Amino acid sequence: MALLTPQGVKNVFQFQQKPEGREHLRRLLNWDEFDELRDSRRSILLDTFYESIIFAVCKGFPWAEVAKVVKFTEELLKETKGCSITEAVAILGNKLRDYQGHFNTTHLLALCDYFHNTFLHHYKLYQYVLGQDQEVNLTITHLDVCAPPQPLPLAEGMDRDLWKHEQQVTELSMAEVQKRTSVVLLKETLQLEQEHLLQKKFSEVPMQQDRVLRREELENLINEAIHVQIECLRKLLQFEIQITFDILDLRFQKKILNLHAPVPFPLSITGQPSPDESLKLNKANKGKKAKAKKK
Repeated sequence: MALLTPQGVKNVFQFQQKPEGREHLRRLLNWDEFDELRDSRRSILLDTFYESIIFAVCKGFPWAEVAKVVKFTEELLKETKGCSITEAVAILGNKLRDYQGHFNTTHLLALCDYFHNTFLHHYKLYQYVLGQDQEVNLTITHLDVCAPPQPLPLAEGMDRDLWKHEQQVTELSMAEVQKRTSVVLLKETLQLEQEHLLQKKFSEVPMQQDRVLRREELENLINEAIHVQIECLRKLLQFEIQITFDILDLRFQKKILNLHAPVPFPLSITGQPSPDESLKLNKANKGKKAKAKKK
């Protein structure tokens, strides 16, 4: 790899867009242009070098040390090729000791954390991509672009405001149906709950074949059954009242929408009746004349 200069890595970082920075870094490395899809190894390697530059600059490394971080990255990738994760950890530690004269303690610790959280954390993936040749199966399919269908005649269309109005009315009607459905579902749920509670209360009473319930036991059993039914009715009544108010509110909204409904388009011009209206008027006039003749 070509030796990067402090000014070179500075220029890479100054590109605001990543694709532009990567392309400049590729030229600094004296790499030929390559297909990002077909040559995934070189693409990922370029990403690794670029991300190491961004990391070093964001951590406050001097520009000269940023260039050394890229060199450190390249050496680490080469030396760990084909090694186990344990060997890679040992190699990383040895390289950090070798670079003690190039970085201060703070930057060495930051460099250690960076490669631990990126390179070692995804070590098997790096080994799979960078350690062996990849077989690329790239399929290119040419598809015909279909034009949109021919729109319907304008005479069959609807004014946008009128369409929006109908949509709003439909939504309110659907909401009312959902409210009524929720009442039916609650009734069924409360019915099942009531049966379960009554069955539970009855099962708590000790039943013996020759034993007759005392008056107090029977009264308590009846009172508990009445309490269960009243509680279920209370829940149902409370829910129905709330749903009734909600339905009234929905109908009120629908009424307001209908009062402010947009006028259908087009209107008759200069107040003249439409052909259908003219035909109805002619029939009505003929009917009146026929009645007058009979009289």
